[in-house]
Amino acid sequence: MAPRLQLEKAAWRWAETVKPEDITHEHIEIAYRIAVPACKRGACRRNCKGNPNCLVGIGEQSWLGEIDENAFHNIDDPNSERRDKNTFVGLTNLGATCYVNTFLQVWFHNLELRRALYIFQNSRAEGHNTDSNYEPRTICEHLQYLFALLQNSNRRYIDPSGLVKALGLDTGQQQDAQEFSKLFLSLLEDTLSKQKDPNLQNVIQQQFCGQFSYVTVCNKCGRESPLPSRFYELELNIQGHKNLTECITEFLKEEKLDGDNCYFCESCQSKQNATRRIKLQSLPRTLNFQLMRFVFDRQSGHKKKLNTFISFPEVLDMGPFLEGKEEKCMYELSAVLIHRGVSAYSGHYIAHVRDAHTNDWYKFNDEEIEKMEGKKLQLGIEEDIAETAKSQTRKPKCSKGYHCSRNAYMLVYKRQTEEGDQTETTVEVPAFLQQLVDQDNKKFEEWCNEMADMRKQSVDKGKAKHEEVKELYELLPAEDDQSYEFVPLEWLKKWLDDSTAIKEIDNSHFLCSHGKLHPDKIGETKRISLKAAQVLFNRYGGGPRLDRSSLCRECVAQRCRVLRLKNQLNEDYREVTNLSKASLKSDESGFWIGKASLRSWRQLALDQLEEDEEETKHNNSKVNGEKTNSPAAKADGGKGDKEEGDGEEMKNFNEDILCHHGGLSILESERRLVSTEVWNKLRMYFPRAPEFTHHHEPCQQCMDTEVLYIVPLYFVDEWRKFIRRPAKSNPVSSVGNSILLCPHGGFMFTYDSMLHGDAQHIALLWPAEWDLISRMFLVDQAISICRIHDRTQDNGNVQYKTQPDLCRECREGFIFQQQRDMREYAQATVYIRKVIDKKTMIKESAPEFSVSGSDVEDERDEPKIDGEKDPDFSESEVGAKRQKLDETVYLSTAVMTVSAKSSIRRSTRHRKLRGEKALIVSANQTLKELKIQIMHAFSVAPFDQNLSIEGRCLTDDSATLGSLGVIPESIICLKADEPIADYAAMDDVYQVCMPEEGFKGTGLLGH
Repeated sequence: MAPRLQLEKAAWRWAETVKPEDITHEHIEIAYRIAVPACKRGACRRNCKGNPNCLVGIGEQSWLGEIDENAFHNIDDPNSERRDKNTFVGLTNLGATCYVNTFLQVWFHNLELRRALYIFQNSRAEGHNTDSNYEPRTICEHLQYLFALLQNSNRRYIDPSGLVKALGLDTGQQQDAQEFSKLFLSLLEDTLSKQKDPNLQNVIQQQFCGQFSYVTVCNKCGRESPLPSRFYELELNIQGHKNLTECITEFLKEEKLDGDNCYFCESCQSKQNATRRIKLQSLPRTLNFQLMRFVFDRQSGHKKKLNTFISFPEVLDMGPFLEGKEEKCMYELSAVLIHRGVSAYSGHYIAHVRDAHTNDWYKFNDEEIEKMEGKKLQLGIEEDIAETAKSQTRKPKCSKGYHCSRNAYMLVYKRQTEEGDQTETTVEVPAFLQQLVDQDNKKFEEWCNEMADMRKQSVDKGKAKHEEVKELYELLPAEDDQSYEFVPLEWLKKWLDDSTAIKEIDNSHFLCSHGKLHPDKIGETKRISLKAAQVLFNRYGGGPRLDRSSLCRECVAQRCRVLRLKNQLNEDYREVTNLSKASLKSDESGFWIGKASLRSWRQLALDQLEEDEEETKHNNSKVNGEKTNSPAAKADGGKGDKEEGDGEEMKNFNEDILCHHGGLSILESERRLVSTEVWNKLRMYFPRAPEFTHHHEPCQQCMDTEVLYIVPLYFVDEWRKFIRRPAKSNPVSSVGNSILLCPHGGFMFTYDSMLHGDAQHIALLWPAEWDLISRMFLVDQAISICRIHDRTQDNGNVQYKTQPDLCRECREGFIFQQQRDMREYAQATVYIRKVIDKKTMIKESAPEFSVSGSDVEDERDEPKIDGEKDPDFSESEVGAKRQKLDETVYLSTAVMTVSAKSSIRRSTRHRKLRGEKALIVSANQTLKELKIQIMHAFSVAPFDQNLSIEGRCLTDDSATLGSLGVIPESIICLKADEPIADYAAMDDVYQVCMPEEGFKGTGLLGH
């Protein structure tokens, strides 16, 4: 038994032998657990809520140990944001902008480009007033300012959002890094070409632009046809290759043009066989190699990543590849751009860059920058990340001076300079830009000082609080025979946890109806010494003060009486249970008892015994001793969220066999006969319960009902909302039956339509209910349905007639409109049910029907017998459950049954099964689009989905749902093929289903 329950049991064990009138003060103190020993530190892991003397585990640990200054604040050390000496500055990843950050770092380390950008004419920056914030406008201004910050900022990392915003990039969408590089350099070249300074005009061409020619040679006449072209990077195919040299060789290899692909020779004036190759004419200072890792897969129809290992040298001789030049053309590796991940549509970009000044290698990973040891490029860690279950290719051994990577997608080589032509490795920031950097550094230092001051204030306040709490906590325990008071446990916890916002002490929640401490609330309070209580109340205020005189004798006596009766109740319960099992003799008289009452009579008896005690309990929704009399509380039976096992409310014993007229219910299946001995036992606890002997006749009014009345379901729903939450809902004043009538005043629904579930917007009322409704509300039009027997023939035929009569013309139009809505709909719901081996994963239950379509007040349907009669028109044993509106008005929530010929069927409402999912679709939506929705909901790729509806397979992906016969509320069965083991492939499928926008609409394309 839990310690709390043990304490509860021990506190009231004396009640078994002591009568309420014999209670002493000693018994009262035992009930309030005054003498329970206090727990020692380390004896219990958490606070004992059942022990008012336990002051352990309420948050005191952090105050009694050594002082930890970090516990007094939640402010990080601002110096952790400061740039370390001799390190580079990182760039913030704004969501999915790692591809932008990698190229910015590579271009920043291109000293010639950085130097050229610094001399870019920027009149706005030069004339900027340092009293205001500098906001660049053009791309060059942004890049210029960003490079200056990367060079001389005091911050560990800076925010590139200004440049990203100016380019119009979506920070949440990862883009193709290669395409970004091309477009950005093209935009930068176009901007710089308009400058007057020739060093600026041609800087992009000088740094990145080379020339090659497409040379076509006619096999017949030998005529060469060169087509010169410029390039900013060489795109190399890596499929089937092992090293960079092989890739370059294939890029330059000769191509044969023959057959249908013959070349038209200008000299021969006819199509001839020919050869074509690329000849490199000149190379730029910075040579970029794009390794084509992302290729189109024809089988899957989408892009994939090639995780092929490619080796590349630290020093590359491009002389053998240049046309007509035999001298050496040496390039040195300066940067490697890495794509982490196995998918072409996701992953992470980082850059390894060599510092031109020190020749040290650094890894740039957004905000984080790591210096490589030994001045060597190290890619091993990056290669391990891409390993998957499918691709366990062993990394090949690399020769000295070579590196090997399966994730490198771009290699940057810088041309080696002659010994006498060494490039300057330092770049000075212009004064006007340095002024802007200094302004930003000043803001950063102010922020650091502000954070440091806030940390210091919090620490000083925490230390003072620490001493105060430590001293006061030692005063809390109340010694034996010492005066004491009670304070809330939660308040003590907040006092020990929160050092700033301490509210006043509030003991009002613990008062009984006598204005004293309720025994049930002792577990929520703690007993402390009078001296400690004086300090706390003087410092924080509050009340009422609860001391030794606040122990309530009346509540203890009442609990004692209840406990003694409970002990007797258990014996009577066992006896009634045994007696109820015996069948009545034929000559023995009995009494009718509701089955629900018999199941829950012990709880009802307990409720009755504790009714007086309920008045003494205090909660947030009542004033002391006040009962709840609101309509909403009555509707809920005063039980709040508590429900009986069968879903019905049960307030008074045997009320479940009363009909709405106050007589014996005609529903014999809801009651049973018990012996006189059982009844007498129960009468002891329920003297005012309704009593019916087994000879008592059922209510004649219910048996003679021939007419039911119709109201809109909307009225019932709105009334229910009001009685459940009167403060949040508007009261209902009228019944608008006219919405159920056509413009000619005729009724719109037939008996057959109700039988087949078409009339989902009506509710049926008993005559007595209608009588009350019509008196309490304004009714614009009475609508009823009556049963007409064929008296001439005794064949049991029954007809139904509505008043007003059915308007057949409008009924046909209504049906036509319904059928049209089934074909032309938007934002409708369909249900996807996943199946395995043609059997649903979830056991299907028969559909439930309800004319009222009540909210989720699910009923437990008793088994039906074929041929049973309509309960609303005859003496059926099956009946409607009722929702109580107030003490006098009830509404039927269901009129049954489905199997009876003369029944009125409850309206159809889909009952979603466990695991089934609802999707919102439109009639003009294609099946392929639906499959994409299903993929998001069930993680099943479209090509693994087998869909069917009512046994009919749905296969045409281009067809609309309307043309495939998918109507609102349809149930579509999904059978999935074997799931995809490669989650990267699933990610590819997801991305392919979404149209690729690329850089459309961004500043890179001039928008």
